[in-house]
Amino acid sequence: VRPFMQANREEGRLNWIYNVIEGRKEVEDVIYRTPLGRDGDEGFLLLPNVHWDRKTIDALHLLAIVERRDLWSLRDLKKKHLPWLRHMRAKLIDATVNTYPQIEEDQLKLFCHYQPTYYHFHIHVVHVTLEATTTQSVGKAIGLDSIIEQLHSMEGDEEKGMESISIGYTVGEAGDLWTNIFAPLKKSDRASLSQSLNH
Repeated sequence: VRPFMQANREEGRLNWIYNVIEGRKEVEDVIYRTPLGRDGDEGFLLLPNVHWDRKTIDALHLLAIVERRDLWSLRDLKKKHLPWLRHMRAKLIDATVNTYPQIEEDQLKLFCHYQPTYYHFHIHVVHVTLEATTTQSVGKAIGLDSIIEQLHSMEGDEEKGMESISIGYTVGEAGDLWTNIFAPLKKSDRASLSQSLNH
């Protein structure tokens, strides 16, 4: 999967994110951001998801995008990132309830997708009553609190992280990940099995 992720990034599929991070696009949509570049590896911003109508509070869906480019997915998170993740979680919740005062803290869910739609670390912030479509289903969405707890419970050095745990996930057959990676693997597994049965 990692070479697939690398190719995905090299094709320029993340240019739109870099434009948002660097303030060239969607500037007026940003709800909260750390001063660009000031926090170095700790910068992030929060803006509405394109699929949210920006009116229906019960369907609230925001995206937090980190500035740093070395984190492709939750698999790149390590124990050393815990203070940053906790800080970001608190800031995202504060920014959301300050922007939408009709929402209370306990009405928010923060999660990451695995596999994500695009390979630049981001966090979804949604209202708890948002209809749980496939994007929030088991095998796709992993709660930020669970990620933080998993990292916190890891024994040993600060470089241990999410790359070392088993994560089951669902892949849709219409997606590139299925077409390019898993379908050929499944096909070769069947061919190998068929060969071994014929011998």
